[in-house]
Amino acid sequence: MLPASTAPARIEHLDALRGLALFGIAMVNVGVFASPWWGLGTSDPGFAAPLDRAVNALVAMVFEMKFYLLFSFLFGYSFSLQLSAARRAGEAFAPRMGRRLLGLWAIGLAHALLLFHGDILTTYALMGALLLAMHQAPEALAVRRANRLLLLTAAAWAGFAVLVWIDGAPAGDAAAVAPQARAALIGFSGDPGEVLSARVDALWSSAWVIAGLQAPCALAMFLYGMIAGRRQILARVDHYQPLLRTVRRWGLAIGLPAAALFAAVQTWAPGGALELFALALSIVTAPLLCLAYVAVAMRVFAGRGGARIARALAPAGRMALSNYLLQSFVLSLLFTGYGLGLMGRISPLGCVAVVAVLFGAQLWLSDAWLRRHAYGPVEWLLRAITIGAWPRAQAAAYPSR
Repeated sequence: MLPASTAPARIEHLDALRGLALFGIAMVNVGVFASPWWGLGTSDPGFAAPLDRAVNALVAMVFEMKFYLLFSFLFGYSFSLQLSAARRAGEAFAPRMGRRLLGLWAIGLAHALLLFHGDILTTYALMGALLLAMHQAPEALAVRRANRLLLLTAAAWAGFAVLVWIDGAPAGDAAAVAPQARAALIGFSGDPGEVLSARVDALWSSAWVIAGLQAPCALAMFLYGMIAGRRQILARVDHYQPLLRTVRRWGLAIGLPAAALFAAVQTWAPGGALELFALALSIVTAPLLCLAYVAVAMRVFAGRGGARIARALAPAGRMALSNYLLQSFVLSLLFTGYGLGLMGRISPLGCVAVVAVLFGAQLWLSDAWLRRHAYGPVEWLLRAITIGAWPRAQAAAYPSR
């Protein structure tokens, strides 16, 4: 058992990592809301200035394919902690987790239909059911399964790249996909009914990418996170310093160049076989960079200035599900016909500013909310579904700043 003096700080660091993941996810998701050209295999011709492309490249390099993986890793880590707590209490784990996953799937489905067709919650719920089925696997087997998932997914996308290369279709043809971009802009800028219809259409077009890319990669990170949780790596940082140093060194050395290549191709040569090859490379290297982010963050959090950063991030991470949904709600109001309808009118740099302001507000709101409440509002609902009873709503003593 951890000393009482260290356990709260380590839990705060786990929450802080969730808060960090929230910021990275918003940095990626804002592009889906802001541009009708997102996912069409070409850059938005309305924002093709050097600064626009540089910002897009930086976001792709630092954030894309990393922060949903970070959230996935933390999901697996928390899964392991919940399993250990259930065993200590002598409670049946599978029924409770099954109800939790069903509740998460229902919340995600509503999120996908009403707010954001790029929803990850339904995928987490389905992959979480597979994790529940595999949770008794020995560590070595779990790691092998995770490795195979990533390698097979990368191989599939590399094979797809070969087919595209053989076909010889022109890459990044803006004129060919312009009608799709116009249709998306009209749909998402219309009245709420038209927005809902456009979102359903987008759901069908994005489902195969979610199934063929995000789902297997998320499950792999679930497995890595579950093993890390079993070993309590984030709670025993001092014990695992050699491992964390290795992860930082090799994760950054391998992951950053691959991320830079992926970002450069996606920004300046999108839509063809080269981008698919870069994506396949990213599938096997982004998890390394994601884990390096974790190792770097834990080192930063251990310092005096880093401790203040962790304390600022932790409340947002404690209510990460509520904040994730709030991000989609606010971005929907800004960019779709639900509100201001600014899709296609905000530059990439403007989108970064929007996320910075939104996340700053979430840090403040999360801290204020948790001073009076035990859970975030959606966390409270999900816990009620999980335990089959209304949980305590009022907060216990909350640490002062």
